[in-house]
Order: sequence, then structure tokens, then C-alpha cells
Amino acid sequence: MTKKTEKEAESDKLGAKIDSMTARSSQLKEEAAALQKALADLAASQAELTKLRQKEKQAYEQSKPEMEAGLEGVKMALKILREYYAKEDKAHSAAEGAGASVIGLLEVVESDFAKTLAEMSATESASEAEYEQETKESEIEKATKSKSVEYKTKEYKQLDAAAAEASSDRDGVQAELTAVLDYNKHLLDACSAKAETYGERKARREAELAGLKEAMSILESQAVLLQRGAAGRRLGRGLRHGGAGAQLAAGA
Repeated sequence: MTKKTEKEAESDKLGAKIDSMTARSSQLKEEAAALQKALADLAASQAELTKLRQKEKQAYEQSKPEMEAGLEGVKMALKILREYYAKEDKAHSAAEGAGASVIGLLEVVESDFAKTLAEMSATESASEAEYEQETKESEIEKATKSKSVEYKTKEYKQLDAAAAEASSDRDGVQAELTAVLDYNKHLLDACSAKAETYGERKARREAELAGLKEAMSILESQAVLLQRGAAGRRLGRGLRHGGAGAQLAAGA
């Protein structure tokens, strides 16, 4: 594996890691935001529930004494009437029938008051128990969601930090890769320059060889001419010497 390939693979690996961490971080942030909204809604709901419970309790606490006082008044009236009509006074015998009707009516009122008061107390107890149960469930839900927000926030912060570190590492790898690419380009440029120089040298050598061949050809031509000239001169001298000898022989 070349240095270039190694750095490219390392950069791609870091890029994939960064993408994965960034995607997970975004998901956690969305989940944490949704939980925080749910917590806000839960708090608003609990506040409304508490407000309603307080109103109900206030109404009960205001109505209960009134009902108790009314019931007590009816009981007192019944006691007085019963004691009154229980006397053995002949003068009251004519009113006993009417008194019985009043007492009967008051007994009905007493029963209604007692029943209403009991229902009010039962309703208040049930409402208080329901409120406490819902408040307890709300607190559990709040604690669960709050802890989940805490964990998710912690995780996405760690992922963001790791992604930033990986991004810094990738920048370093990219810088190294750029340096490798620049070096490779420099080598390619140098090789190209050398190839051109070699071509030029080859052309010059070929030109030099052609020049040498031409010079040799010229020299060879001149040598042939010189040789021919020398041979002609020797032949001329020979002919001159031959003519002189013939003349000497004829004179003798």
C-alpha cells in the first residue's frame, strides 16, 4: 500500500466515523429535546392538577363546616322538639300530630345533611388519594425522563467531542495526504523534466554524430583527392625521368 493510498483510506475511515458519530449525536439531541418538552408538559399538567386539587380542597373545607353546622342545628332542633313533645302536658296533646310531622321532616333533613356530608368527605378523600397517586406517578415519570435527558445529553456531548477530535485528526491526515500528493507531483514534474533533458541530449548526440559523419565524409573525400594528386605527380616525374634516359641513350 502506497503512502497516498494509506492516507486516503485513513481519511475515509475517519470521515465515516465522524458521520456516524454526528448522526448519533443529532438523534440523541432530538430525543433529549423531545424529553425536555415532555417534562415541561408534565410540569404544566402537574401544576394544573395541583391547582384543581387546591380549589377542590378549599371548597370542601369551606362547605364541610357549613354542612356540619347545619346538621348540628337540625339535630339540636330535633332534640328540642322531641323533649318538648315528650312532656305529659295535656295542653300539648293537640299539637302532637303537627309536631310529629315537623320532627319527621327534620329527620329527613338530618339524614340528607348526614348523607351529603359523608359523600363530601368520601369524595374529598378519594380526590386526595387520586391526586397523591397521580403526583407520585408524575414524580416517577419526571425522574425517569430527567435521568434519560441527563444520559442522552452526556452521550451526545461525548460524541461531539469525539467527532471534533476525529475531525482534527482527519485534517491532519488530509494535510499529510496533500503533502504526499504535492511530493508525488514534484516527482512527476522532475521525471518529466529529466525525460525532456534526455530527449534533448539524444537529439544533440544524433546531431553531433551526423556532423561527425559529415566531417568524416569530407575528410575522406579530401584524402582521396590528395592521394590522386600525389599519384599524378609521381607519374609525371616518372615520365620525365624516362624521357631523359631515352635522350641519353640516343646520344651515345
